[in-house]
Amino acid sequence: MPSSSDGWWASASAPSAARPFRCVEPRRPTAPSADPAAVEVAFAAAMDRLGPFEPAPALAVACSGGRDSMALALLADRWARARRGRAVALVVDHGLRTEARAEARLARRRLTAAGVESRLLVWRGAKPGTGIQAAARTARYRLLEGWCARNGVLHLLAAHQRDDQAETVLFRLARGSGPDGLAGIPALAERAAVRLLRPLLGVSRAALGDWLAARGAEWIDDPSNRDPAFARVRIRGLLPALEKEGLGADALCASAARMAASRATLEAAVARLLAQAAVCPQGYARIPRAALADAPPAIARRALAALLGCIGGGAYPPRGARLDALYAAIAAPPFRGRTLAGCRVLAEPGGDGDGLLVVREPRAAAEKLTLAPGEEVLWDGRFRIRLAGGRATVAALGADGWAELVRRAPHLRGCKVPPPARPALPALRDRFGLVAVPHLGYGRVSRKAVSLKGIQVLFRPARALCPAEFPVA
Repeated sequence: MPSSSDGWWASASAPSAARPFRCVEPRRPTAPSADPAAVEVAFAAAMDRLGPFEPAPALAVACSGGRDSMALALLADRWARARRGRAVALVVDHGLRTEARAEARLARRRLTAAGVESRLLVWRGAKPGTGIQAAARTARYRLLEGWCARNGVLHLLAAHQRDDQAETVLFRLARGSGPDGLAGIPALAERAAVRLLRPLLGVSRAALGDWLAARGAEWIDDPSNRDPAFARVRIRGLLPALEKEGLGADALCASAARMAASRATLEAAVARLLAQAAVCPQGYARIPRAALADAPPAIARRALAALLGCIGGGAYPPRGARLDALYAAIAAPPFRGRTLAGCRVLAEPGGDGDGLLVVREPRAAAEKLTLAPGEEVLWDGRFRIRLAGGRATVAALGADGWAELVRRAPHLRGCKVPPPARPALPALRDRFGLVAVPHLGYGRVSRKAVSLKGIQVLFRPARALCPAEFPVA
């Protein structure tokens, strides 16, 4: 996602060659132009809609020290304290610029001065040479969610506000996004470890600044948020002119809300279809071809995308012409099978011709990870695996692995897992070969082998088959 006005996104980017990055500066407006109390009312109302919360809620707040996230941290702290809970601001030092550590420390000093508890999270290790913004965003959420998981915090708050929403709609409109993209930023997103909440989507950038000014609070002003090298900054500059034509932030956000309502209705219909027709055991899926062919095309295409997103383990489901072509092929038999989004879609082997099988494409499941005792890994974007004792590597079973497996356990030739799904199953190996294939109940008989009782394998893809409904805020 492109940078936002808060600097939470922009600060991860490399400095512009034409406009070198200069040190961030504290900012404090001097003349509030709106009722600051309205911000607290809007925040509390948003939190009510985003609940439920624990009796003593524990919140984490992604905070860069910029205006939006500083306001969010203070609001969340006040809200949580009033309910006998706590809010912790999480400041990420991404290490992409020499100023990053100083900025993170300054942000923490500002938070401490405001009485807000904070923690510093550091992105360590090698940094990519390309795709820096996307990599930094992924790393930030990994650090933020990891802290939440370790500390039992279920709610992570992000500071996207009304103007970010308007800019996002314009940004996506300029890039030809469809209805889903034009629904804008969701107020709530269910992630693997936390609920990601955005309670400021109804509050303007200016109102947040006024609220901070009324409290005498300072924030960090990141000059990259004025750098026209960033597309979002250029789009932001268009808003005053669009406002005069009736297409300001309020109108864009209202349009996003209508699109969100349509998206939620479609997603509910897709969830019903999949709940009634699809079966998704052990990382592959079955669905009658007629369930897709007979459904309204808009519902069927979404259901097909959901199946591919779930089984393929990708962060985003497939869209566009290739998805349309797959749907057309399925709707007009005979269907001969296709690949898309790291999946194979096949006519059910040995079936009556009406069943579809969606399996992970073996060559796409190429990840190989080392498991240490007590460590949990996410393998292939789909399986969370934990090993209680011993050491092993996890990789796809593959054709060679299947051949080794049935030599050792011939009875598994008749297992219920369909042949196309077997090569992409997770398999644990050591220097002597296969140790375990948990989905098939196989564990090597040896004193030195890893016990099946010590292995936990859970199918937890990045996208659930029926995720939480898109919220309408």
